[in-house]
Amino acid sequence: EEGVGGEGGASQSSADLQLSQGEGLSQDNLVGGVDLGLPEGVDAHGPPEDQADRLGMLEASMKFMPEMVETDRPKPLFDNPQVFDKLDMDTLFFIFYFQTGTLQQYLAARELKKQGWRFHKKYLTWFQRHEEPVETGHQGERGTYVYFDYETGWCQRIKTDFTFDYFYLEDEVPAQ
Repeated sequence: EEGVGGEGGASQSSADLQLSQGEGLSQDNLVGGVDLGLPEGVDAHGPPEDQADRLGMLEASMKFMPEMVETDRPKPLFDNPQVFDKLDMDTLFFIFYFQTGTLQQYLAARELKKQGWRFHKKYLTWFQRHEEPVETGHQGERGTYVYFDYETGWCQRIKTDFTFDYFYLEDEVPAQ
């Protein structure tokens, strides 16, 4: 890219060129390249004692600057377990599937379990009995279930004649 600013090899961008041409900025208002916004005719350089006063005021004002705010942290509201029993199903499923590895995912899973949902580790989805099972054994149960379809519809669907093998039942999160 060719530099603007003529010969001699010095390269300037067009923005630098515009600023160097002034564009209404008085050179008297510039200190260290920063426009102090002083009224026309006021000399920013002034006598040394005025500069010392200004520097003192600037340093004093730094004590009142606000702290940096962290925006990446989740809101404390969702750190509170009591909030999760007030959330609707879609919100709980959203938190579970999109806040993986967090306290919020754990709390959403716990609340889903409280409401009768069971997580199937093979299908990575939540199931709930639609009616009492037709068959129940030591290794599983067969019947009609409602499951949450997170992949294709983000909705609840019914699965008839489904065998829920207890081997795939997630049982690490207590439903308390």
